[in-house]
Amino acid sequence: MLRSLYSGISGLRSHQTMLDVTGNNIANVNTAGYKATAVQFQDTLSQLTQGATAPRAANGGSNPAQVGLGVLVSGISTNFSQGSAQATGRAEDLMLSGEGFFVTRQGNTSTYTRSGAFNLDGNGRLVAADGSIVQGWTANGDGAINTGGALGNIVFPDGAVAPAAATNAATMAGNLPGETLAGGTVVRDMNVYDADGAASVVPLTFTRTEGGWSVSAPNAAPVNLAFANGAQPAANAGTITVGGVAVNLTGLTSYAGVSTASVTANGRSAGTLESFSIGKDGTLTGTFTNGAQQALARIAVATFANTSGLEKAGNSGYTATVNSGDPVISGAGEAGAGGITSGMLEMSNVDLSQEFTNLIVAQRGFQANARIITTSDEVLQELTNLKR
Repeated sequence: MLRSLYSGISGLRSHQTMLDVTGNNIANVNTAGYKATAVQFQDTLSQLTQGATAPRAANGGSNPAQVGLGVLVSGISTNFSQGSAQATGRAEDLMLSGEGFFVTRQGNTSTYTRSGAFNLDGNGRLVAADGSIVQGWTANGDGAINTGGALGNIVFPDGAVAPAAATNAATMAGNLPGETLAGGTVVRDMNVYDADGAASVVPLTFTRTEGGWSVSAPNAAPVNLAFANGAQPAANAGTITVGGVAVNLTGLTSYAGVSTASVTANGRSAGTLESFSIGKDGTLTGTFTNGAQQALARIAVATFANTSGLEKAGNSGYTATVNSGDPVISGAGEAGAGGITSGMLEMSNVDLSQEFTNLIVAQRGFQANARIITTSDEVLQELTNLKR
């Protein structure tokens, strides 16, 4: 049989693969985190009809003569360039800007994905659309996160409580009205909390004296404040201790016509989880009803020495192979990993104009190889007609 017949068949197969790859790219033009693929062709073995000869004194050398035996698909490469960003407004939607993949786990299988379209399941776990659980590190009770530990499920604890904190320091600032007559008072209430989070109010009473002001509070020794031209002199920086709470009074002034003195104390009652946010480094920070903010967990990011060596596993996920290298797990923004943006998704990086061009190229290539087969068939027909 003619060699051209088989070359044409190999061309049909290869260009059919190109059509399949291009069609899949177009089908996934709106798939979040999808990375476009491209076909790479190479020629097959060539039949040597005449070998090369070396040049001699009397005559020159000759080049080899070979007849090619067709084409085959040498590989299908993946383009891991950054896709465009699409704002969604959902805190659970995450986008990686730069290198890396989110780590998800289903059963005993870990997969890696660029699609950050996550949700919370009934157990408060952060999951992908296929139910695989997003991996990372959970904070301890104090909000500390050990990124060197083993990966685990990202879970929003149901009924999480920010512990109470006892008040141990307070600060007075603002102005005491300097026109107040001797014996006049200004009272400011200070909210304090005990170790159990129980709140109480402690009044701080400022009494006008001939030399300035006297500060008193229940179960506390009074403190005298002197003001020079409305401001406290440095030597008179005062502190009053009320029930173990040191109140700093150095920020007070005493000018006429203004009464803005106020007290700010630390400490808080216990609070329950109210909302959460996800930072650029992947840290999930909870906001509690008592105003406290505390780290709950941190999302892990995996990078690979050879991302092109990853194997597609469906559901917009990839698995590691022997040619991708082992995953390097880190936090976002560390060890070459990109940052995380909440409320956005990375869209497909498919270039429709390029894909439609590839469709035309693949179609014409298919037609041209089909013409090889029909032409070869006509030649064979001529040969069989010689018998007539």
